[in-house]
Amino acid sequence: MSTYRESIMSENVANRASVAPVELSSRAADEIRKLISEKNLPDGFGLRVGVKGGGCSGMSYLLGFDRKRDQDLSFEVNAINVYMDKRHGLYLMGTMIDYHDGLDARGFTFENPNAASTCGCGRSFG
Repeated sequence: MSTYRESIMSENVANRASVAPVELSSRAADEIRKLISEKNLPDGFGLRVGVKGGGCSGMSYLLGFDRKRDQDLSFEVNAINVYMDKRHGLYLMGTMIDYHDGLDARGFTFENPNAASTCGCGRSFG
């Protein structure tokens, strides 16, 4: 028989696992769906979000399509399957991914509340 504390801890872990660390704006979700359709991705592929060392501010964002890996957490965000290496959650928690299609800028942007500094292009952070 489990204790009340174990029950609450188990519930908290389950809830954290179901909450996506990133959000997609409606523009970003529309563009991702468009790319999925254009690329005719096979079943099992989803949007991979992550970080890697490098870039002018120390870390760079990763965004692409990939299959789920053993160390990944998976989430559904705006009806899109999102995969993220569980080690990257610390860096991405609360990040909003948007898409801009203007004259001065075009592409995906990341608004990360955890970033102490960012570069001018918005593709890397510290």
